[in-house]
Amino acid sequence: MEYEVSVGMECHAELLTNSKMFCGCENAFGGDANTRTCPVCLGLPGSLPVFNKAAVEHVIRTALALNCEISMHTIFHRKNYFYPDLPKGYQISQYGQTPIGINGYLEIETPEGAIKKIHITRVHLEEDTGKSIHIDGLGYSVMDYNRSGVPLMEIVTEFPPDVQSGEEAAQYAENLRSVLLYLGVSDGRMEQGSLRVEPNPSVRPEGSEKYGVKTELKNLNSFRAVRLGVEYEAARHVEVLESGGVIVQGTYGWNDEKGETFLQRPKEFEQEYRYFPEPDLIPIDFDEDYIERLRVTIPELPLAKKRRLMEQYGLPSSDAALLAQDQASAAYFEKAAKSAGDPRAVANWMSGDLTRLANAANTPVYATPITAENLRELVTLIEKGTITGKIAKSLIEDMFTTGKTASALVAEKGLKVTGADEALSIVQKVIAANPDVVAKIKAGNEKSAGFLVGQIMKEAKGQARPDDVNRLLKEELDKL
Repeated sequence: MEYEVSVGMECHAELLTNSKMFCGCENAFGGDANTRTCPVCLGLPGSLPVFNKAAVEHVIRTALALNCEISMHTIFHRKNYFYPDLPKGYQISQYGQTPIGINGYLEIETPEGAIKKIHITRVHLEEDTGKSIHIDGLGYSVMDYNRSGVPLMEIVTEFPPDVQSGEEAAQYAENLRSVLLYLGVSDGRMEQGSLRVEPNPSVRPEGSEKYGVKTELKNLNSFRAVRLGVEYEAARHVEVLESGGVIVQGTYGWNDEKGETFLQRPKEFEQEYRYFPEPDLIPIDFDEDYIERLRVTIPELPLAKKRRLMEQYGLPSSDAALLAQDQASAAYFEKAAKSAGDPRAVANWMSGDLTRLANAANTPVYATPITAENLRELVTLIEKGTITGKIAKSLIEDMFTTGKTASALVAEKGLKVTGADEALSIVQKVIAANPDVVAKIKAGNEKSAGFLVGQIMKEAKGQARPDDVNRLLKEELDKL
Protein backbone atom coordinates (compact mmCIF):
# COMPACT_ATOMS: atom_id res chain seq x y z
CA MET A 1 0.00 0.00 0.00
CA GLU A 2 1.20 3.52 -0.80
CA TYR A 3 1.04 6.15 1.96
CA GLU A 4 0.84 9.94 2.03
CA VAL A 5 2.83 11.92 4.59
CA SER A 6 1.29 14.95 6.32
CA VAL A 7 3.25 17.17 8.71
CA GLY A 8 1.81 19.80 11.01
CA MET A 9 4.43 22.31 12.17
CA GLU A 10 4.67 23.93 15.59
CA CYS A 11 7.53 26.38 16.00
CA HIS A 12 8.48 28.31 19.13
CA ALA A 13 10.72 31.37 19.00
CA GLU A 14 12.11 33.17 22.03
CA LEU A 15 11.73 36.90 21.43
CA LEU A 16 14.48 39.51 21.55
CA THR A 17 13.38 41.80 24.37
CA ASN A 18 15.33 43.38 27.21
CA SER A 19 13.11 41.90 29.91
CA LYS A 20 10.95 38.83 30.36
CA MET A 21 7.30 38.52 29.35
CA PHE A 22 5.55 39.38 32.60
CA CYS A 23 8.28 40.79 34.86
CA GLY A 24 11.36 43.02 34.77
CA CYS A 25 14.00 40.26 34.93
CA GLU A 26 16.65 40.37 32.22
CA ASN A 27 15.98 38.29 29.11
CA ALA A 28 19.34 36.71 28.24
CA PHE A 29 20.89 33.33 27.44
CA GLY A 30 23.21 31.38 29.71
CA GLY A 31 24.81 32.61 32.91
CA ASP A 32 24.69 31.17 36.41
CA ALA A 33 21.54 29.22 37.19
CA ASN A 34 18.64 31.00 38.89
CA THR A 35 20.27 34.44 38.85
CA ARG A 36 17.67 36.14 36.65
CA THR A 37 14.52 35.40 38.62
CA CYS A 38 11.95 37.21 40.76
CA PRO A 39 8.68 36.36 42.54
CA VAL A 40 6.73 36.70 39.25
CA CYS A 41 8.76 34.29 37.12
CA LEU A 42 9.18 31.93 40.09
CA GLY A 43 5.40 31.85 40.59
CA LEU A 44 5.52 32.92 44.25
CA PRO A 45 2.16 33.62 45.93
CA GLY A 46 0.90 37.19 45.63
CA SER A 47 3.00 38.12 42.60
CA LEU A 48 1.20 39.68 39.63
CA PRO A 49 2.18 39.69 35.93
CA VAL A 50 2.34 42.74 33.64
CA PHE A 51 2.73 42.04 29.93
CA ASN A 52 5.72 43.21 27.89
CA LYS A 53 4.65 45.67 25.16
CA ALA A 54 7.75 44.99 23.01
CA ALA A 55 6.97 41.27 22.95
CA VAL A 56 3.40 41.98 21.84
CA GLU A 57 4.71 44.19 19.00
CA HIS A 58 7.19 41.49 17.92
CA VAL A 59 4.31 39.03 17.56
CA ILE A 60 2.15 41.52 15.65
CA ARG A 61 4.98 42.26 13.19
CA THR A 62 5.63 38.54 12.71
CA ALA A 63 1.93 37.85 12.16
CA LEU A 64 1.77 40.63 9.56
CA ALA A 65 4.89 39.30 7.81
CA LEU A 66 3.21 35.88 7.70
CA ASN A 67 0.14 37.38 5.98
CA CYS A 68 -2.08 36.90 9.05
CA GLU A 69 -5.21 38.72 10.11
CA ILE A 70 -4.72 40.49 13.43
CA SER A 71 -7.17 39.85 16.26
CA MET A 72 -8.07 43.37 17.34
CA HIS A 73 -9.13 41.99 20.73
CA THR A 74 -6.90 39.40 22.38
CA ILE A 75 -6.57 37.86 25.84
CA PHE A 76 -4.25 35.54 27.74
CA HIS A 77 -5.19 32.16 29.23
CA ARG A 78 -3.84 29.78 31.83
CA LYS A 79 -2.64 26.43 30.50
CA ASN A 80 -2.61 24.13 33.50
CA TYR A 81 -0.21 21.22 33.93
CA PHE A 82 2.22 20.06 36.57
CA TYR A 83 5.89 19.69 35.72
CA PRO A 84 9.00 20.86 37.62
CA ASP A 85 9.95 23.42 34.93
CA LEU A 86 6.62 25.25 35.44
CA PRO A 87 6.84 26.89 38.88
CA LYS A 88 3.28 28.32 38.90
CA GLY A 89 1.68 25.02 37.92
CA TYR A 90 0.35 26.76 34.82
CA GLN A 91 1.72 28.60 31.80
CA ILE A 92 0.33 31.96 30.69
CA SER A 93 -0.46 31.51 27.01
CA GLN A 94 -3.13 32.31 24.42
CA TYR A 95 -5.93 29.95 23.49
CA GLY A 96 -9.16 29.87 21.59
CA GLN A 97 -10.28 32.25 18.86
CA THR A 98 -8.29 35.36 19.79
CA PRO A 99 -4.55 34.71 19.35
CA ILE A 100 -2.75 37.79 18.02
CA GLY A 101 -2.43 36.42 14.46
CA ILE A 102 -4.77 34.06 12.56
CA ASN A 103 -5.26 32.69 9.05
CA GLY A 104 -1.85 33.41 7.51
CA TYR A 105 0.64 31.62 5.31
CA LEU A 106 4.34 31.28 4.56
CA GLU A 107 5.58 30.50 1.06
CA ILE A 108 8.19 27.88 0.24
CA GLU A 109 9.63 26.78 -3.11
CA THR A 110 9.27 23.25 -4.42
CA PRO A 111 12.28 21.52 -6.07
CA GLU A 112 10.69 22.39 -9.41
CA GLY A 113 10.74 26.09 -8.51
CA ALA A 114 6.99 26.45 -7.94
CA ILE A 115 5.67 28.45 -4.98
CA LYS A 116 3.71 26.56 -2.34
CA LYS A 117 1.74 28.19 0.45
CA ILE A 118 1.97 26.66 3.91
CA HIS A 119 -1.10 27.93 5.72
CA ILE A 120 -0.78 29.11 9.31
CA THR A 121 -3.67 28.88 11.73
CA ARG A 122 -2.29 30.97 14.60
CA VAL A 123 0.60 33.09 15.86
CA HIS A 124 0.35 33.59 19.59
CA LEU A 125 2.32 34.78 22.59
CA GLU A 126 3.15 32.95 25.79
CA GLU A 127 5.88 32.58 28.40
CA ASP A 128 8.70 30.05 28.32
CA THR A 129 9.26 27.43 31.00
CA GLY A 130 12.32 26.77 33.14
CA LYS A 131 15.02 24.31 32.09
CA SER A 132 15.39 20.80 33.52
CA ILE A 133 18.99 19.64 33.91
CA HIS A 134 19.22 15.89 34.28
CA ILE A 135 22.17 14.66 36.34
CA ASP A 136 23.48 11.55 34.59
CA GLY A 137 23.96 8.52 36.78
CA LEU A 138 22.55 10.12 39.93
CA GLY A 139 18.86 9.66 39.19
CA TYR A 140 17.66 13.19 39.80
CA SER A 141 17.29 16.54 38.02
CA VAL A 142 17.86 20.16 39.00
CA MET A 143 16.04 23.24 37.73
CA ASP A 144 17.28 26.51 36.24
CA TYR A 145 14.50 29.12 36.15
CA ASN A 146 16.46 31.80 34.28
CA ARG A 147 14.44 30.90 31.16
CA SER A 148 11.13 30.86 33.03
CA GLY A 149 8.97 33.73 31.82
CA VAL A 150 11.02 34.56 28.71
CA PRO A 151 8.61 35.79 25.97
CA LEU A 152 7.88 32.97 23.58
CA MET A 153 6.02 33.12 20.27
CA GLU A 154 4.34 30.02 18.88
CA ILE A 155 3.52 29.61 15.18
CA VAL A 156 1.20 26.72 14.27
CA THR A 157 0.33 25.55 10.77
CA GLU A 158 -3.20 24.85 9.61
CA PHE A 159 -5.00 21.49 9.59
CA PRO A 160 -5.14 19.66 7.27
CA PRO A 161 -1.39 20.12 6.85
CA ASP A 162 0.18 21.49 3.67
CA VAL A 163 3.65 20.10 4.46
CA GLN A 164 4.02 16.65 2.87
CA SER A 165 7.63 15.58 3.35
CA GLY A 166 10.68 15.96 5.54
CA GLU A 167 12.25 18.18 2.89
CA GLU A 168 9.26 20.55 2.92
CA ALA A 169 9.27 20.59 6.73
CA ALA A 170 12.93 21.61 6.78
CA GLN A 171 12.39 24.29 4.13
CA TYR A 172 9.40 25.71 5.99
CA ALA A 173 11.49 25.92 9.18
CA GLU A 174 14.41 27.51 7.32
CA ASN A 175 12.18 30.09 5.60
CA LEU A 176 10.46 30.91 8.90
CA ARG A 177 13.81 31.43 10.62
CA SER A 178 14.91 33.81 7.85
CA VAL A 179 11.73 35.85 8.30
CA LEU A 180 12.30 36.09 12.06
CA LEU A 181 15.89 37.23 11.52
CA TYR A 182 14.84 39.85 8.95
CA LEU A 183 12.25 41.21 11.39
CA GLY A 184 14.78 41.22 14.25
CA VAL A 185 12.31 39.54 16.61
CA SER A 186 14.43 36.45 17.41
CA ASP A 187 18.04 35.35 16.98
CA GLY A 188 16.84 31.97 15.64
CA ARG A 189 19.60 29.97 17.35
CA MET A 190 18.31 26.43 17.24
CA GLU A 191 21.34 25.07 19.08
CA GLN A 192 20.50 27.34 22.05
CA GLY A 193 16.79 26.58 21.94
CA SER A 194 15.69 30.09 21.00
CA LEU A 195 14.04 28.53 17.93
CA ARG A 196 12.40 25.14 18.47
CA VAL A 197 10.90 23.28 15.55
CA GLU A 198 8.40 20.57 16.42
CA PRO A 199 7.02 18.65 13.42
CA ASN A 200 3.88 16.53 13.87
CA PRO A 201 4.08 13.81 11.19
CA SER A 202 1.35 11.32 10.31
CA VAL A 203 0.70 8.95 7.43
CA ARG A 204 -2.48 7.72 5.73
CA PRO A 205 -3.22 5.37 2.84
CA GLU A 206 -2.95 7.20 -0.47
CA GLY A 207 -6.34 8.64 -1.43
CA SER A 208 -7.80 8.30 2.08
CA GLU A 209 -9.70 11.31 3.41
CA LYS A 210 -9.03 10.35 7.03
CA TYR A 211 -5.72 11.54 8.43
CA GLY A 212 -3.57 9.26 10.52
CA VAL A 213 -2.59 9.63 14.18
CA LYS A 214 0.20 12.19 14.57
CA THR A 215 3.25 12.10 16.78
CA GLU A 216 5.22 15.15 17.91
CA LEU A 217 8.99 15.44 17.52
CA LYS A 218 10.93 17.47 20.09
CA ASN A 219 14.50 18.74 20.50
CA LEU A 220 15.34 19.10 16.81
CA ASN A 221 18.26 21.52 16.76
CA SER A 222 19.01 21.71 13.03
CA PHE A 223 17.17 21.76 9.71
CA ARG A 224 18.87 18.47 8.85
CA ALA A 225 17.38 16.92 12.00
CA VAL A 226 13.94 18.25 10.99
CA ARG A 227 14.17 16.56 7.61
CA LEU A 228 15.62 13.29 8.89
CA GLY A 229 13.32 13.18 11.92
CA VAL A 230 10.17 13.51 9.81
CA GLU A 231 11.42 10.95 7.28
CA TYR A 232 12.30 8.45 10.02
CA GLU A 233 9.04 8.89 11.92
CA ALA A 234 6.94 8.60 8.75
CA ALA A 235 8.73 5.37 7.84
CA ARG A 236 8.18 4.08 11.40
CA HIS A 237 4.45 4.84 11.16
CA VAL A 238 4.20 2.89 7.90
CA GLU A 239 6.08 -0.05 9.39
CA VAL A 240 3.78 -0.14 12.44
CA LEU A 241 0.64 0.04 10.31
CA GLU A 242 1.86 -2.58 7.85
CA SER A 243 2.54 -4.97 10.72
CA GLY A 244 -1.01 -4.57 12.03
CA GLY A 245 -0.17 -2.20 14.88
CA VAL A 246 -1.59 1.20 15.80
CA ILE A 247 0.14 4.56 16.17
CA VAL A 248 0.02 5.94 19.71
CA GLN A 249 -0.10 9.73 19.93
CA GLY A 250 2.96 10.77 21.88
CA THR A 251 5.95 13.06 22.17
CA TYR A 252 9.19 11.72 20.71
CA GLY A 253 12.78 12.84 21.04
CA TRP A 254 15.40 12.65 18.29
CA ASN A 255 18.74 10.88 18.70
CA ASP A 256 21.02 12.56 16.19
CA GLU A 257 23.82 10.02 16.57
CA LYS A 258 21.58 7.00 15.98
CA GLY A 259 19.34 8.80 13.49
CA GLU A 260 16.16 7.61 15.17
CA THR A 261 13.31 8.78 17.40
CA PHE A 262 12.47 7.57 20.90
CA LEU A 263 9.29 7.87 22.97
CA GLN A 264 9.39 10.49 25.72
CA ARG A 265 5.82 10.46 27.01
CA PRO A 266 2.24 9.90 25.84
CA LYS A 267 0.78 13.08 24.35
CA GLU A 268 -1.56 15.15 26.49
CA PHE A 269 -4.88 16.12 24.97
CA GLU A 270 -6.21 19.68 24.88
CA GLN A 271 -8.89 19.18 27.52
CA GLU A 272 -6.26 18.02 30.02
CA TYR A 273 -4.81 21.53 30.17
CA ARG A 274 -8.05 23.00 31.59
CA TYR A 275 -7.62 26.35 29.83
CA PHE A 276 -9.37 29.38 31.29
CA PRO A 277 -8.83 33.17 30.86
CA GLU A 278 -5.95 34.61 32.89
CA PRO A 279 -7.67 36.69 35.63
CA ASP A 280 -4.56 38.76 36.45
CA LEU A 281 -4.09 40.26 32.95
CA ILE A 282 -6.39 42.73 31.21
CA PRO A 283 -7.53 42.11 27.62
CA ILE A 284 -5.58 43.90 24.87
CA ASP A 285 -7.42 45.94 22.26
CA PHE A 286 -5.63 47.28 19.17
CA ASP A 287 -6.71 50.00 16.76
CA GLU A 288 -6.05 50.17 13.02
CA ASP A 289 -3.59 53.07 13.24
CA TYR A 290 -1.42 51.14 15.70
CA ILE A 291 -1.36 48.06 13.46
CA GLU A 292 -0.51 50.15 10.39
CA ARG A 293 2.37 51.84 12.22
CA LEU A 294 3.82 48.39 12.85
CA ARG A 295 3.09 47.19 9.31
CA VAL A 296 5.29 49.87 7.73
CA THR A 297 8.29 48.66 9.78
CA ILE A 298 8.32 45.29 8.00
CA PRO A 299 11.28 45.08 5.58
CA GLU A 300 11.45 43.32 2.23
CA LEU A 301 11.32 39.65 3.24
CA PRO A 302 13.68 36.86 2.11
CA LEU A 303 11.64 35.20 -0.65
CA ALA A 304 10.63 38.56 -2.16
CA LYS A 305 14.27 39.68 -1.99
CA LYS A 306 15.41 36.49 -3.71
CA ARG A 307 12.97 37.04 -6.59
CA ARG A 308 14.07 40.67 -6.96
CA LEU A 309 17.78 39.77 -6.97
CA MET A 310 17.12 37.26 -9.74
CA GLU A 311 15.12 39.76 -11.80
CA GLN A 312 17.20 42.89 -11.16
CA TYR A 313 20.69 41.38 -11.32
CA GLY A 314 20.16 38.28 -13.43
CA LEU A 315 21.35 35.96 -10.65
CA PRO A 316 20.63 32.22 -10.77
CA SER A 317 18.18 30.93 -8.18
CA SER A 318 20.85 29.30 -6.00
CA ASP A 319 22.97 32.47 -5.73
CA ALA A 320 19.96 34.68 -5.04
CA ALA A 321 18.69 32.28 -2.35
CA LEU A 322 22.08 32.22 -0.63
CA LEU A 323 22.31 36.01 -0.58
CA ALA A 324 18.71 36.52 0.54
CA GLN A 325 19.20 34.33 3.62
CA ASP A 326 20.96 37.20 5.35
CA GLN A 327 20.00 40.87 5.16
CA ALA A 328 23.51 42.19 5.67
CA SER A 329 25.00 39.90 3.01
CA ALA A 330 22.32 40.93 0.52
CA ALA A 331 22.97 44.60 1.27
CA TYR A 332 26.72 44.07 0.79
CA PHE A 333 26.09 42.41 -2.57
CA GLU A 334 23.79 45.16 -3.81
CA LYS A 335 26.31 47.82 -2.80
CA ALA A 336 29.09 45.93 -4.60
CA ALA A 337 26.96 45.19 -7.67
CA LYS A 338 25.94 48.83 -8.08
CA SER A 339 27.31 50.01 -11.47
CA ALA A 340 29.23 46.73 -11.90
CA GLY A 341 29.17 45.48 -15.48
CA ASP A 342 28.43 41.88 -14.44
CA PRO A 343 26.61 41.54 -11.08
CA ARG A 344 26.89 37.76 -11.40
CA ALA A 345 30.67 38.06 -11.20
CA VAL A 346 30.27 39.97 -7.92
CA ALA A 347 28.06 37.16 -6.57
CA ASN A 348 30.60 34.54 -7.70
CA TRP A 349 33.48 36.29 -5.91
CA MET A 350 31.33 36.65 -2.80
CA SER A 351 30.28 33.00 -2.71
CA GLY A 352 33.74 31.75 -3.68
CA ASP A 353 37.04 33.29 -2.58
CA LEU A 354 35.58 35.92 -0.26
CA THR A 355 33.43 33.41 1.62
CA ARG A 356 36.43 31.07 1.93
CA LEU A 357 38.54 33.83 3.47
CA ALA A 358 35.72 35.00 5.72
CA ASN A 359 35.04 31.47 6.99
CA ALA A 360 38.72 30.96 7.78
CA ALA A 361 38.68 34.17 9.81
CA ASN A 362 35.34 33.25 11.43
CA THR A 363 33.73 36.50 10.31
CA PRO A 364 30.77 37.35 8.05
CA VAL A 365 31.54 38.36 4.48
CA TYR A 366 30.16 41.86 5.01
CA ALA A 367 32.46 42.44 8.02
CA THR A 368 35.75 41.57 6.30
CA PRO A 369 38.43 44.18 5.46
CA ILE A 370 37.26 43.97 1.83
CA THR A 371 34.51 46.56 1.56
CA ALA A 372 31.72 46.30 -1.00
CA GLU A 373 33.33 49.16 -2.96
CA ASN A 374 36.68 47.34 -2.99
CA LEU A 375 35.09 44.15 -4.28
CA ARG A 376 33.33 46.09 -7.02
CA GLU A 377 36.65 47.68 -8.04
CA LEU A 378 38.33 44.24 -8.23
CA VAL A 379 35.59 42.93 -10.51
CA THR A 380 35.75 46.08 -12.64
CA LEU A 381 39.52 45.70 -13.13
CA ILE A 382 38.92 42.18 -14.45
CA GLU A 383 36.12 43.38 -16.75
CA LYS A 384 38.35 46.12 -18.18
CA GLY A 385 41.17 43.65 -18.79
CA THR A 386 43.51 45.50 -16.42
CA ILE A 387 44.10 42.23 -14.51
CA THR A 388 43.28 38.60 -15.14
CA GLY A 389 41.19 36.31 -12.99
CA LYS A 390 44.35 34.60 -11.77
CA ILE A 391 45.89 37.91 -10.72
CA ALA A 392 42.62 38.78 -8.98
CA LYS A 393 42.75 35.54 -6.96
CA SER A 394 46.15 36.59 -5.66
CA LEU A 395 45.03 40.17 -5.06
CA ILE A 396 41.96 39.26 -3.04
CA GLU A 397 44.17 37.43 -0.54
CA ASP A 398 46.27 40.59 -0.07
CA MET A 399 43.18 42.78 0.02
CA PHE A 400 41.83 40.63 2.85
CA THR A 401 45.00 40.74 4.94
CA THR A 402 45.92 44.41 4.33
CA GLY A 403 42.60 46.12 3.71
CA LYS A 404 44.12 47.85 0.66
CA THR A 405 42.22 48.37 -2.58
CA ALA A 406 42.86 46.29 -5.68
CA SER A 407 44.14 49.28 -7.66
CA ALA A 408 46.56 50.23 -4.89
CA LEU A 409 47.98 46.70 -4.81
CA VAL A 410 48.26 46.57 -8.62
CA ALA A 411 50.32 49.78 -8.56
CA GLU A 412 52.35 48.66 -5.54
CA LYS A 413 53.23 45.26 -7.01
CA GLY A 414 53.69 46.49 -10.57
CA LEU A 415 51.16 44.01 -11.89
CA LYS A 416 50.11 44.31 -15.49
CA VAL A 417 48.46 42.10 -18.06
CA THR A 418 50.77 40.61 -20.64
CA GLY A 419 50.14 42.33 -23.98
CA ALA A 420 49.24 40.44 -27.14
CA ASP A 421 52.74 40.85 -28.68
CA GLU A 422 54.46 39.49 -25.59
CA ALA A 423 51.87 36.72 -25.32
CA LEU A 424 52.55 35.73 -28.94
CA SER A 425 56.23 35.23 -28.25
CA ILE A 426 55.42 33.05 -25.25
CA VAL A 427 52.96 30.98 -27.33
CA GLN A 428 55.61 30.43 -30.02
CA LYS A 429 58.19 29.49 -27.39
CA VAL A 430 55.89 26.90 -25.75
CA ILE A 431 54.94 25.39 -29.13
CA ALA A 432 58.61 25.03 -30.06
CA ALA A 433 59.40 23.36 -26.72
CA ASN A 434 56.60 20.75 -27.01
CA PRO A 435 56.69 19.18 -30.52
CA ASP A 436 55.27 15.86 -29.27
CA VAL A 437 52.18 17.60 -27.82
CA VAL A 438 51.79 19.62 -31.02
CA ALA A 439 51.90 16.38 -33.02
CA LYS A 440 49.08 14.91 -30.90
CA ILE A 441 46.95 18.00 -31.48
CA LYS A 442 47.55 17.91 -35.23
CA ALA A 443 46.58 14.21 -35.16
CA GLY A 444 43.17 15.15 -33.76
CA ASN A 445 43.72 15.02 -29.99
CA GLU A 446 42.43 18.52 -29.25
CA LYS A 447 42.39 17.92 -25.48
CA SER A 448 46.18 18.15 -25.48
CA ALA A 449 45.83 21.85 -26.25
CA GLY A 450 44.91 22.33 -22.60
CA PHE A 451 48.44 21.31 -21.61
CA LEU A 452 49.92 23.98 -23.87
CA VAL A 453 47.54 26.62 -22.48
CA GLY A 454 48.66 25.73 -18.97
CA GLN A 455 52.33 26.02 -19.95
CA ILE A 456 51.73 29.38 -21.60
CA MET A 457 49.91 30.77 -18.54
CA LYS A 458 52.70 29.45 -16.32
CA GLU A 459 55.31 31.16 -18.48
CA ALA A 460 53.28 34.38 -18.40
CA LYS A 461 52.94 34.07 -14.61
CA GLY A 462 49.15 34.17 -14.92
CA GLN A 463 49.23 37.67 -16.35
CA ALA A 464 48.14 36.84 -19.89
CA ARG A 465 44.51 37.17 -20.91
CA PRO A 466 42.97 33.70 -21.44
CA ASP A 467 41.17 34.96 -24.56
CA ASP A 468 44.47 36.16 -26.06
CA VAL A 469 46.21 32.89 -25.21
CA ASN A 470 43.51 30.70 -26.76
CA ARG A 471 43.25 32.84 -29.89
CA LEU A 472 47.00 33.08 -30.48
CA LEU A 473 47.57 29.38 -29.80
CA LYS A 474 44.92 28.41 -32.35
CA GLU A 475 46.35 30.79 -34.94
CA GLU A 476 49.89 29.45 -34.50
CA LEU A 477 48.79 25.83 -34.59
CA ASP A 478 46.77 26.45 -37.76
CA LYS A 479 49.95 27.65 -39.47
CA LEU A 480 51.73 24.34 -38.84
